[in-house]
Amino acid sequence: MRRIWVVIGVLAMLVGVVFFFQGIGALKGSSMTGESFWMWVGLILIIAGAVAVFRGARSGRRRSS
Repeated sequence: MRRIWVVIGVLAMLVGVVFFFQGIGALKGSSMTGESFWMWVGLILIIAGAVAVFRGARSGRRRSS
C-alpha cells in the first residue's frame, strides 16, 4: 500500500507541475495556457501529491519498542 501512495503522489505532482506552468502561461499549446484557474488546480495537485508521498513514506516505517 505504501508504494501506491508514493506513485499516486508523484503522478499528482507531475500533473500539477504541468497544470501550473500552463496556467501561468509558461507552457504553450493548450486551451489551458494563461488561465489562472489551472495554476490553482496545479498548486492543489502539487500539495496533495506531496501529502500522498509523505503519507506513503511514513506508513512504511515501524516503531521499535
